[in-house]
Amino acid sequence: MYILGGYQTDFAKNWSRLDLAVFDMLKEVVEGALANADISPLEIDTAHIGNFAGELFNKQAQLGGLFAAIHPDFAGIPTSRHEAACASGSMAVLAASPEIEAGRYDLACIIGIEEMKNVPARKAAEYLGSACWLGKEAVNATYPWPYLFSEIAEEYAKRYGLSNVHLAELAKKNLYNAQSNPNAQTRNWKLDKENFLEDEQQNPVIEGRLRQIDCGRITDGAACIILASEAYAIEYARRKDIRLSTIPKIKGWGHRTATMLLKDKMQESSDSPYVFPHVRRTILDALFRSNIKSIDELDVIETHDCFTISEYLAIDHFGLTAPGRSYEAIESGMIAIDGKLPINPSGGLIGAGHPVGATGVRMLLDAYKQVTNTAGDYQIEGSKNVATLNIGGSTTTSASFVVGV
Repeated sequence: MYILGGYQTDFAKNWSRLDLAVFDMLKEVVEGALANADISPLEIDTAHIGNFAGELFNKQAQLGGLFAAIHPDFAGIPTSRHEAACASGSMAVLAASPEIEAGRYDLACIIGIEEMKNVPARKAAEYLGSACWLGKEAVNATYPWPYLFSEIAEEYAKRYGLSNVHLAELAKKNLYNAQSNPNAQTRNWKLDKENFLEDEQQNPVIEGRLRQIDCGRITDGAACIILASEAYAIEYARRKDIRLSTIPKIKGWGHRTATMLLKDKMQESSDSPYVFPHVRRTILDALFRSNIKSIDELDVIETHDCFTISEYLAIDHFGLTAPGRSYEAIESGMIAIDGKLPINPSGGLIGAGHPVGATGVRMLLDAYKQVTNTAGDYQIEGSKNVATLNIGGSTTTSASFVVGV
């Protein structure tokens, strides 16, 4: 499967303040992706949309019908919507992929989209809490997801030890990386050293051991990629007078779903060196299917840092360090933008922003940009293989891809 191009909206943009709605966002991102790939609307065979909570934030369902309203040439094409909390975008990709592999369709338009700035923070937290098991976990939490990911941090601390200084370093890396990303939510933020300290004014506790700087911010945004079969890509390469080998491919994928309750996941992994062995298997599945035999063959990782602890766990679950020793990759500079294996040169979720349904697709778009040398000021030179990790819930859903040329 080949990625022919894509587009991302400005994740700092507040659409409701501009009297714009989710359809306007959908229209911009699709038209932008078609223009970027130089594809006619008439050529699109099918569309898949990743969206977590349109009915809650926007009171809007049936997003496939909105897609068909974008252009007359979309009338009648099959569309569907996919939900897996923060991994919704990746589910849209995974749904489109077998359709292309089976030969049903040659060209798919895949969108991840979410509008989330149109409600107050407490209401947004309530809506987001619908992705945990309501009434069974985070029952007394003001902010359910910071609470649950604080529990993950406590589990790491119990098993291996954990320093908040290392978590703050991850936030600092991602926020400074984002200042080079023209679509990042935080690109114009002014950062002071106090923002990264245990300071109750500049960096207050949100839940448990997680402070404000440890938390990614939800936002409005959409991302879109155009996914093609090999047959279409061959003709496309001929039309564009380029070599097929220069068009990025999804080389491999991994997808696993764990039990819902975080405490059950912790219990199940009590005898494993990995806190989330199913996440480790998801990553290994993607690497195996990509014929990647060593982590050294990767050039970049775009991972899910909804909280700093989720990037911390990604480091050892990718195998950059032994289990529980992710701090070594932080201290050595290995994952810095100029390091041996940069993580989140885009800024990740903490820096770039986290419109929930869009995140999985945005990661793949950034992977595409890296391997086509079109990432601009956050380009990692010479990138050939980029891996992603997108999680939904307390790692309930995990999806990983490898994009390469």
